[in-house]
Amino acid sequence: MDEIHKKIKGLRKKNGYTLKDLSKKTELSVSFLSQVERGSSSLAITSLKKIADAFDVPITEFFETETNYNYIVKKESRKPFKIEGSPATYIRLNGEFANRSLEPLMVTLSPKQVQTQTSSHPGEEFYYVIHGAVLFNVDGKEYFVREGESIHFPSTAPHFWENPLNEESTILCVLTPNIF
Repeated sequence: MDEIHKKIKGLRKKNGYTLKDLSKKTELSVSFLSQVERGSSSLAITSLKKIADAFDVPITEFFETETNYNYIVKKESRKPFKIEGSPATYIRLNGEFANRSLEPLMVTLSPKQVQTQTSSHPGEEFYYVIHGAVLFNVDGKEYFVREGESIHFPSTAPHFWENPLNEESTILCVLTPNIF
């Protein structure tokens, strides 16, 4: 994650964009983008997606990953990562191939972790609670999802989640469109 700000600045210069140009394309402020490029500001995944879209590159452009052309992801090859500003740990569970539309992830939520930003975007989201429990808020309605239960909703509905427990919770998350 430490190199993301350098990649953003490099892509901006490569494309001949000023910070103002990038601001117009992403609807993010010039001052925020400047802080991001200097590495002095956290970057939410939704903001990173806007930046990737502005450069017409997949969001994976900002992450160093090994390509898996064998479709299978072996346990020993999975690499946990964090998104700046979030205490959650993510693990990609997908292979790589052309026109992939699903984004399967295993997410570990810290005790009492609350997602601070409400999301709303095109696509669908499916979550299966492997361990613990998660409280989802979808379009203003709360759903308490326990171990062994799942929830599936359109991503266009404003949503966020939290781990209400004093222990870690682990969820299988499958999103569309793919973001990583």
